[in-house]
Amino acid sequence: MKIEPQHVVSLTYDLYVKQEDGSEGLAESATQEQPLTFLFGAGQMIPKFEENLSTLSTGDTYDFRISAAEGYGEFDEEAVANLPKEMFQGAEIPQIGEVLPLQDNNGNRFQGQVVSVTEDSVIVDLNHPMAGQELHFKGEILNVRPATPEELSHGHAHGPDGHHHH
Repeated sequence: MKIEPQHVVSLTYDLYVKQEDGSEGLAESATQEQPLTFLFGAGQMIPKFEENLSTLSTGDTYDFRISAAEGYGEFDEEAVANLPKEMFQGAEIPQIGEVLPLQDNNGNRFQGQVVSVTEDSVIVDLNHPMAGQELHFKGEILNVRPATPEELSHGHAHGPDGHHHH
């Protein structure tokens, strides 16, 4: 079956990004046993990722690259925040490399990675971990099926077979 909006797609992928030495390294994968399953056209995926899949069908393989600008964006030096240590009163001061769940004044949730700790603040990088990276995807389309009415009303896939309990 061909991929179309309002269809559920299950696929495998290997995502490669450039390493510090310039070679490509595997960053993450989805396997046949644990595929990525999503509602196509629902805005859950990088738009360029869906665009590259839009002509494919069950059983097709793919190999494409997405520029940093069309992926998770360029690295933004302004997206580094100094959080006062007082924010962590009653809790342990986070360690460098730790990922913190954060929320802005509008209730939007996001994550930041601790990049350093000073005497009076915790410095957090709010960029997506893959910001500034060209993304190289390779994989196979395992299954394409029409979304169920429940999936369409919820705005997301309920697993490869359409049965998922909230």
